[in-house]
Amino acid sequence: MDFSELSANPKNPKWENMISRKSPLYSRGNDIRSEFERDYTRIIHSTAYRRLKHKTQVFFSPENDHICTRIEHVNHVDSISYTLSNYFHLNTELTKAIAVGHDLGHSPFGHQGEKILSELAKKYLNESFWHEKNGLSFVDKIELLEDDSKNKKNLNLTYAVRDGIISHCGEVDENVIRPREEFIDLDNYISPNQYPPYTWEGCVVKIADKISYIGRDIEDAITLGLLDDKLDTLYELLQFTVPNKRINNTFIINNLVYDLCKHSSPEKGLCFSDEALEFMDKIKAFNYKNIYFSDKLKPSLKYFDLIINEIFDTLSRLYDGKNTINNLAKYRKFYPTLIDGFSDWLCSYWNMDRKENLKNEVIFDIENQKDYYRSILFYISGMTDNYAIDTYNEIIGF
Repeated sequence: MDFSELSANPKNPKWENMISRKSPLYSRGNDIRSEFERDYTRIIHSTAYRRLKHKTQVFFSPENDHICTRIEHVNHVDSISYTLSNYFHLNTELTKAIAVGHDLGHSPFGHQGEKILSELAKKYLNESFWHEKNGLSFVDKIELLEDDSKNKKNLNLTYAVRDGIISHCGEVDENVIRPREEFIDLDNYISPNQYPPYTWEGCVVKIADKISYIGRDIEDAITLGLLDDKLDTLYELLQFTVPNKRINNTFIINNLVYDLCKHSSPEKGLCFSDEALEFMDKIKAFNYKNIYFSDKLKPSLKYFDLIINEIFDTLSRLYDGKNTINNLAKYRKFYPTLIDGFSDWLCSYWNMDRKENLKNEVIFDIENQKDYYRSILFYISGMTDNYAIDTYNEIIGF
C-alpha cells in the first residue's frame, strides 16, 4: 500500500512544521545528513539512550543474558517501524529517529518505577508522571550535547520526532490509527494518548510499539519458567499467528505486521483485521494476568517502591532554598555517590552559578521548592536499575 504522498517529505503541506526546531542547529560544511538523520544521531549519542541497556523492560535483573531489556525493546520497535514504513513508502529516517527516542523517558524498574514516580509527582506536585511526557522533557530540557564551540545545549529535535515521542503510547486498544491535522504545542499534553501523532510515521511507531512487546514478553516468561503450567492455554491463544504449538516471537511479529499491511490504507488508516485485533486483545489480557501481575514479580515491586521512595525522601529533606547547596555539601560525607551525582547534575539546570559553556534552558529555580522536587523526579527517572540500587544501598549503609 502506497502512502508516499502522505509521508514526511517536502511536498507534504505539513513539512515545514515537521522539520521545525525551537532554534536552528549549528551547521557544518561537510554534513550530508537530513534533518531527521541528525535527530537520529543526536538521540543515539545521548546518555539517556545509552542507559536504556541497563533498564528493566518487564523482568528485573535476570541472570539469563537473553532476556529483553529496555534497549532491546527499542531495537525491536525500530526494526518493526522500518519494515512498516518501508512497505508503506513512508519516511524511514523519521520512523527510525522516533523509534530510538520513544522510550528515553522510561524510569528504572520499568512501568512499576513509572507508577511510583507518578505517585510521588501527584503527592508533591499535584502532577502526573508518565514516560511519554518525561521522554519529551528529556529531549527538550535534560539531555545535553556539545556543539561545534564546545557549548552544551539541549537536543533541540524536530517537531515531528518530538511529537512521535510523546504520542507513542501503545497501551491502547483502538484499532484504527490516523494522524491528527493540528500543529499543537506539545507542552499542552496532559495525559497519555491525548492526541494521535502528527505524522503517519509517528502512527507507525505507535503501533510498532504494541506489536513488539506482546510476543517477546511471552517468550521471556517461558524462558524463565513463569508459564510452565499455562502452555496449553497459550498454544490455543496463539493459533492465529503461530500454529502447531510453536511459540516464537518472530512468527508473531511477522504475522501481525503482514495483517496490518494487508488491511491498512490511507483511506482506512493503520488497522488490523478483526481477527488480529481480537488475538492481540486476548494475548494482552493473558500477559497481564499471567506475567505482569504474577506472584513471582510481586516481591520485586515492593523492593522498587522502597528504593525510589528512599532516594526521593533523602534528597527532598535537604531542601532549604538557596541554602540547599550547603545542605547537599554537608551530607556528602554520608552519601558521596548520591550527593556528587545529584549536585553535578542539578547545577546544569538551575539558576545559580552557571558554567560558561552551558547554553541550555534553565528549568529549576532553587528558591521554588516544587522545582526542587521536580528535579529529583527527573534525576531518579534517568537512573538505571543498578545505579538506583547502588544509591539506595549507600543511603542505608555505613
